[in-house]
Amino acid sequence: MEITLMQPEGLVASPAFSHVAVVPPGATTIYVGGQNGVDTTGAVVSTDAAEQSLRAVENARIALESAGAGLADVISWTVLIRQDADLRAAYGAVASRLARDGAPPLVTAALVAGLGVPGALIEVSAVAAVIRD
Repeated sequence: MEITLMQPEGLVASPAFSHVAVVPPGATTIYVGGQNGVDTTGAVVSTDAAEQSLRAVENARIALESAGAGLADVISWTVLIRQDADLRAAYGAVASRLARDGAPPLVTAALVAGLGVPGALIEVSAVAAVIRD
């Protein structure tokens, strides 16, 4: 029993993302809601897009670990970047942290007018799947 990430023939092949994830029955699915680049008090960590991005992914990692998963277990990421943020800095800082061994996860990214946390430049959410022994 394994989780399968696929790049079906007839769709663009990319080293950065897959198109389909198949999670078998019995796997534990973990959903992580939107995480911003904030500290434990909820304060935005920086006005720098790269720093916020790294913290947002770190917050997602902490959330995943609380449920017995890790970044390598993520099958799908959603990345929202405020349209006035430095896109290359924001996404570039975390692109390698969104990857996993083998096939890459599914990734949805969007530029947005604003986020719910004042001063936030990025928000990430994740879906992970773990096969328990």
